[in-house]
Amino acid sequence: MDTPLTFDDAAAFIGRRAFTTGPSRRVGVELEWLVDPRGDLETGWDLPNGGTVSREAGGQVEMSSAPADDLASCIAGAEADQAALEAALATRGQTVRGGGFDGVRDPVRYVDDDRYRTMEAYYDRTGPWGRMVMCGTASVQVNLDAGDDDADLRRRWDLAHRLGPVLIASFANSPELDGRPSGWNSTRQALWSRLPGWGRPVSEEGDLRRDFANWVLDAEVMCHRCDPPGGWGVPPGMTLRDWLRHGHDGRWPTRGDLEYHMSTLFPPVRPRGWLELRMIDQQHGDGWIVPAVLAATLMDDRRAADAAHEATEALCGGRPQPPPAMWDQAARIGLADPVLHEAAQACFAAAAEALARGEAPQRLRSRLAEFRLRYTDLRRCPADDRLDAIRANRPIPQEAAPAL
Repeated sequence: MDTPLTFDDAAAFIGRRAFTTGPSRRVGVELEWLVDPRGDLETGWDLPNGGTVSREAGGQVEMSSAPADDLASCIAGAEADQAALEAALATRGQTVRGGGFDGVRDPVRYVDDDRYRTMEAYYDRTGPWGRMVMCGTASVQVNLDAGDDDADLRRRWDLAHRLGPVLIASFANSPELDGRPSGWNSTRQALWSRLPGWGRPVSEEGDLRRDFANWVLDAEVMCHRCDPPGGWGVPPGMTLRDWLRHGHDGRWPTRGDLEYHMSTLFPPVRPRGWLELRMIDQQHGDGWIVPAVLAATLMDDRRAADAAHEATEALCGGRPQPPPAMWDQAARIGLADPVLHEAAQACFAAAAEALARGEAPQRLRSRLAEFRLRYTDLRRCPADDRLDAIRANRPIPQEAAPAL
């Protein structure tokens, strides 16, 4: 049985669980899609390359790849698993749909379990944004190892945040709300920014493990898992630090409670032993390949990482990481901002050079180059295709750019 934690126990556990360093450069992706028609989904399907399938609250489907030792293997495995997933959904009369946010259908929760019921009630305290995120968003999440040692961890943590606005602006793909332009290229990011904790810096300098532990301790507790009939709800505003200090309903948090609390927190760069980059809108078809290639290459190739760090300096205003206002700017107007456009072009160029040096498969190099020509060089993103279609009153394109 778990025993109650002390503050020191909790802080030490958070640091160990969130950040694992060591000489490795594995990569993985988690791919969420909107599903037509919506509804609850079965899980447990066998995918050919070890990926797993889970359900999201609003009927979205998420496919998590197995970790791979290199980018090309990750992409190939995830592509095969995506094909198997789509074939399984087709037997149920369902298809996956690209885009970062369902800007047409109401945010309806289809998965009825304790976690999502409690999460919905928690988010509803502050407005409709949480329910819209839970039930209507889809993303490309890129998972990368944390670093070789603590110095490398600090460098990679800062770089992941510096790249955040570039990735948002370049791949924004959710410009609708209620069937009309929302005023944001990435409505998904705009919604996330309204949720507790998303835009608040976790750590910009100093001891990253200590700072992240304090961030977790000061985060509001979403729920207290317990048996019915009491329900999982907790008093509004109760943080984990409060729970450790004062208890709740006669009990104090255990390690299991701490692990669950961490699973309810979603910063844009989420440390889970590795770094989970959560800021990218889902693309159409296999369009997720390009943001996965760009993010992984800029993070894992040291020369490309140095070039990306320099390219993003103008986004930071003298800080180690861009301020929340720059993330908002990226979500609202994207590459129409000249500073973001210049940074994105430099990042794409650095990634292309790294792929050529590393003799990456020509297909991946071509996909990156084609996307840059079609979008980045023209200060466009996939959201612009959708906006063009809305303004022309014609069907919104659903296909990714053709593979070369």
